[in-house]
Amino acid sequence: MGVTDFASLDYPIWSALTTGHGSLARSNGLARRYPSDVSPLAALEKSTPEAFADMSALVGPNEAVALFTPEPVEVPGGWQVKKTGWMQQMICDAETAPPAGEFHALRDADVPEMLALTAATEPGPFLPRTIEMGRYLGIRSADGRLVAMAGERLALDRFTEVSAVCTHPEYRGRGYGHALVSSVAARIFEQSRVPILHVFAENPAISVYKKAGFRVRRAMHLTVIARG
Repeated sequence: MGVTDFASLDYPIWSALTTGHGSLARSNGLARRYPSDVSPLAALEKSTPEAFADMSALVGPNEAVALFTPEPVEVPGGWQVKKTGWMQQMICDAETAPPAGEFHALRDADVPEMLALTAATEPGPFLPRTIEMGRYLGIRSADGRLVAMAGERLALDRFTEVSAVCTHPEYRGRGYGHALVSSVAARIFEQSRVPILHVFAENPAISVYKKAGFRVRRAMHLTVIARG
């Protein structure tokens, strides 16, 4: 791929909401976001006061939304900055064979267990309708409990994001994260798409993702804002 082929990754949320996830987008002028029970991710076509004004019509009074941008954004008055930080955007250039294992396709009926697992492990926001963003795989214990999962989040033009990678604390150290990330990535490649993911720079899981074939593409900035 040439440099221009990656342009959509510099603004991945906007790209997703105008391509693969256009049907999920709530839009107002220069602003787009996912429904509040799907994801808090949102995006601006341009980081201007006018775009932030358009976003204000899409955000409830007690609600926060998250922006991914190549550089920090200047947040105008009328908004509260709840959190900022740097992430690594990673991309998988070549498929690696996932380890053998029994993976369960997760469905709507599994959402209560998925919500419980993500609440216990905090891999990032996971809401009642997040499952609509893509396909999810899980690993169950011998007694049938969901103990690990991973799935798809942002769907861009040629890229799909791996997300919600988590393992219950009692089951860590067994290679479940690597197995699930590799398996989700393999399914993305099967659709002739390229896997990406976002991870905080200090997260030790980066080593797991590198083992699964991902490399750091660039730094991305996270800004979480709420209406003031």
